[in-house]
Amino acid sequence: MKLFIRDHLPLVIIHIIQLFLVLLIYWLDGYRNLPTAFYSIFLGMSILTGYLLYRYIRLRSFYNRLSNPMETLDESINKNGNALLAEQLNDLLKHQYRLYQQQMKLGEKKRDQHIAFMNLWVHQMKTPLSVIDLITQEEDDPRFRSIKEEADRMGKGIEMALYAARLDAFEQDFAVESVHLRKIIERVLQENKRLFIRNKVFPTVEISEHIIVESDAKWLAFILNQLITNAVKYTANLHHTITILAKLEEQEMILEVKDYGVGIPSSDINRVFQPFYTGENGRNFGESTGMGLYLTSEACKHLGHKIEVQSEVGQGTTVRIAFQSYILEDD
Repeated sequence: MKLFIRDHLPLVIIHIIQLFLVLLIYWLDGYRNLPTAFYSIFLGMSILTGYLLYRYIRLRSFYNRLSNPMETLDESINKNGNALLAEQLNDLLKHQYRLYQQQMKLGEKKRDQHIAFMNLWVHQMKTPLSVIDLITQEEDDPRFRSIKEEADRMGKGIEMALYAARLDAFEQDFAVESVHLRKIIERVLQENKRLFIRNKVFPTVEISEHIIVESDAKWLAFILNQLITNAVKYTANLHHTITILAKLEEQEMILEVKDYGVGIPSSDINRVFQPFYTGENGRNFGESTGMGLYLTSEACKHLGHKIEVQSEVGQGTTVRIAFQSYILEDD
């Protein structure tokens, strides 16, 4: 109703001005019959009121639709009134809706093609990396050890690219299941064995074998890989230990990955989950991409796990992941 009044207020004002201008002309011409003048004003206002009432009845649903926000896109193409303006607007919205659907389908097709290409590319790259690993694992030459280290870095980068591509289609690429927390951590630690040896860092695991959490094993392994890689990277040459532990806090199972390295400046702590943000440490460590913690936080968000970072410069960093659904098996 308010929108209708605001839309037609100029018409009412112009109509009133027009009536008084006509009466003024008659007055200046010597016409002095006031009852007839007032009666003409009454008739003019009655006709205007009738017209506005007619317009309001025909356009009421149209103005209600404009006044109330839509909850779904389908509401935008509902019939909004019987007037020509409403019908034209409805046709325009239908046309725009069809264009939007076409663009969405085109975008989804391009995204699916991109994901398919990334999957194919990653699998193609894994083959030469596996060959390099087989060639170098039996050799004790320092040059071969260096090649093996670079191959490991390439493997980590390829894996990150693959998960970044899959993130847009996360709903089609995850399955929640019961995961033994210690087993998956031991598997991730085994996969990063050479990383620990190369950086002379020893992991300490303080997690019961009886803790089961509800999560996706593949994505959780990716999350842990990112956190452990970061912990080792910022601990190397400073401390020889990182700690991985799980504990119960306020009806949530908390997983902590704690290092004792350089720590994160307070000015950066609130931005570490932003994509491509490397901060002060990123300028000191050339391998930082700013994507690891971003992908980790996005994966946790999709899985329903809360994640937070606590850090102090020179003392180290602790990343905490909270699982709302968990089971403690009987010993």
